[in-house]
Amino acid sequence: MTEPLVIFPDVERLVVEHLKNRPELAGVLVDNRTPPDFDGTQKAVLVSRAGGVWVEDIHLDQPLVDLEVYGPDKPTAHTVATAARTALFTVRGATFGTACVTDVSEVDGPRWLPDYLHAAASRYVSTARLSIRPA
Repeated sequence: MTEPLVIFPDVERLVVEHLKNRPELAGVLVDNRTPPDFDGTQKAVLVSRAGGVWVEDIHLDQPLVDLEVYGPDKPTAHTVATAARTALFTVRGATFGTACVTDVSEVDGPRWLPDYLHAAASRYVSTARLSIRPA
């Protein structure tokens, strides 16, 4: 007997859709790609899958997700980074298509990381691990 096909969710889109509807991130661009006019000084949270693993025997996807957070200056970027960090933990229990987020753990908290592509940017980066099961 064969197991049913596992359909993995687009974890970047899952996190983007969750974060962009959070009140603590009102007025902040949340996406998995930069807009054409992006110069690094806008308040923004960019979401990228950074790896992770599928644990087959327990049907658990554990993607690593990076949040690159920008602001017009370092204090603003830090404030947005801590808001995004807090908001990401509220994704526990959310469903997205055929998937359910069962847990979120921080792998690396917000750290200052200059962006050499955007000289005026103020950027913090953090990484979280999500645990996702088929719903």
